[in-house]
Order: sequence, then C-alpha cells, then structure tokens
Amino acid sequence: MDSQYDIAVIGGGLVGKAAAFAAAQAGFSVVHIAPAAPPDRRTSALMGPSVDLMQKVGLIRDPAALGVPLSQIRIIDATGRLLRAPETLFDAAEFDLEAFGWNFANIRLGEAFDSAGADLATLDIRQTSLAEAQRVGETWHLTLEDGTACAAKLLVGADGKGSKVRKLAGIGVRQHDFKQAALVCDLELERPIGACSVEFHYPNGPFTLVPAGGARANLVWIDTPETLNAARANPDALATALAQKSQRLFGKLVPLTGAHVFPLSSIFVNRAGKDAAVLVGEAAHAFPPIGAQGFNLGLRDVADLLRALDLANRSAYGWAGATADKYAHMRAADLMRTGTFVDTLFRSLLSDHLPAQALRTVGLWTLKTVPPLRRFAIGFGMGRS
Repeated sequence: MDSQYDIAVIGGGLVGKAAAFAAAQAGFSVVHIAPAAPPDRRTSALMGPSVDLMQKVGLIRDPAALGVPLSQIRIIDATGRLLRAPETLFDAAEFDLEAFGWNFANIRLGEAFDSAGADLATLDIRQTSLAEAQRVGETWHLTLEDGTACAAKLLVGADGKGSKVRKLAGIGVRQHDFKQAALVCDLELERPIGACSVEFHYPNGPFTLVPAGGARANLVWIDTPETLNAARANPDALATALAQKSQRLFGKLVPLTGAHVFPLSSIFVNRAGKDAAVLVGEAAHAFPPIGAQGFNLGLRDVADLLRALDLANRSAYGWAGATADKYAHMRAADLMRTGTFVDTLFRSLLSDHLPAQALRTVGLWTLKTVPPLRRFAIGFGMGRS
C-alpha cells in the first residue's frame, strides 16, 4: 500500500522548502518530493514581512546571522531619454523602520531551511522527482522517478515555471518571453555601497547593485542576451561595462564569481488552486527581477497556504479540495496586483513610446515629492498594501 500523507509538496526551491516545512510544522503529514540540485548561488532581497514570516514559522532565527540589512533604496534614471525621471532615494528611517529588509545568499537560506526541518517527525523528504500523478476520488496517487509511490490529499506545486502540478490540475497559464535576459554575479567594489540598494535604469532594463556586506555587492543586470553574453565572455569587456553601467560611482568593480545569464519571462495563472492542488512560487507567478518581488511573493503564497490550512477540517470529506479553492480565493488579488505592477513597471522602462515614458517619469516625480504616495509605494513593495 502506498504511503499516505495529508500533503505532497513537489519542487525543491526555497519556496518549496518553506511550504513543506510550514505545513509540517502546522501538524500536517507532509512528503516533500524534490531531487538533489546544484547550489543556488543567487541572492534574495527579502522585505520585512517575508523575514517576519520565516522567523514566525521557525525557518530562521536571527536574520542578522544570515543576511545583510537593506536600509536605503536608490533609483537613478540613466536612460538618457528626453523625458527622464529624477533620482529617488527611499530611506528606512523615513518610515520608522530599521531596514526595509535583508539580502540573503540563497545557499545560506537553503541550509537554514534544511536544518529547521531535519527533526520534524511530520516531514518526509524524498530526493527524487514526480513521474506521474492521478487523482482518484479525494486522493492524489503519485508515482516517483525512483520507482516508489505515495498518496496525498493535497498537492502543492512548487515546481517552477514549467510546473507539472499546474498541468495535472488543468490550471491555465499565460506566458510572455522577453527579449531581455539577466546577468548575475558577485562583485567587490572599490567604494562600498553600505546598506543601500542602487538601481540604475537603462533602456534595456535595470542594472542593480544589492549590498552583500563589506565591500561586496550582488549584481543583477538586465539587458539583451547578446550584450550580456559578450560581456561575460570577455573579462575586459565586462570590466568596461561594469564601470560604465555603474557610472563609476563606486570605483572599480571586480567580479568575485562567474557571471551567469538566464532568459526572462513572465507567467500569470488564471487561478492558484484547483481540484485539491495549489501552486506556490514560480509555478504560480514569474516576472523579471525588478522591485524585489519574486521570492517575497512566493513567501506570501506560503503565508496564505498556512491560513487556508488553518481553516481546514481534516475530518471532513473533501477538505483538500475546499482548501485549494480557499487558497485560490486568498491569492487572487495579490497575484493580480503584484504581477500587473511589476509587468507594467518593466514594460514602461523598456518602452520607446513617449506617453509611457512620460507616465513613468511623472510617477517617479510623485514618489519623490509626495509623502503619502511614498509611504504607499513602500508599503506595496513590502507586501503590506
């Protein structure tokens, strides 16, 4: 007979680990199905509410032991267009905050999540992949790539943009592939940026430096694949590009790690739960890395999943289906609002049309000069609006 669980979480990224741990910590029997993966050498800028959630459920203890505080956000319009936005600075002290959030190395977060879940009796971890799944009655029957099988009432898809769970549940998706790509690497700066995240806006996307402690920063540079790959392939070309893109504000920028380039796309689902299956993280939403929303939105998925599970009556027939419907309802507004905001912001930066440029410029002027809107923008960016 197949091993029986309340919940099966498919996918081994940070959102998948968080969802599996949080559900198991809440008293549900959970199987987390994810193959071993290479180290994730990216970083994540997590806002205050996301850090609060991780601490509340026990995924991390002291953020200062794992990450670097983000106390300022500086936006510089470097497009060179006729209609340019003013330089804008947000300071956490202005909003009575010690920091907007923290910048974490994904490797360290993953290690913390693994450590937190190591002794949970309600969490079973299987380092393999989902091969097939079929829902019979009120139960999902799963066949795994290692030849084993198990069953669960609720299926959680944390399996990325090409989500198999999304396909199994028949959840529709809209995807747009951008012409731009992103280059990421770690840098050493001649002049440190302190606790300030600096975002230079260029016609093909932002060039962002995020504090990584000391004189180090994490780079996220969005541009055409041709530009990024040419820079990555030639150390001299990369050094020149880094100096130009940073406007030499921080002196010489020296790569500390290899540069990685990946394509950009956006994903929108028509609902985040259906037929006793729910989607979290990039299985439910994906967009370019602008505004630090991706992983933060994924952790808000986990928070709403916990709320939906808290309302579940496991003794009632069909509780998993009801939970999926409740979760989809809870997530609808946030997914639509955040996805639309990030997509619009990114497209306005890329647009050659004067009306779009004018709207973006007016928007940044307003954010620079109108305190209530500044507070609203920060609250929205932190997931509190």
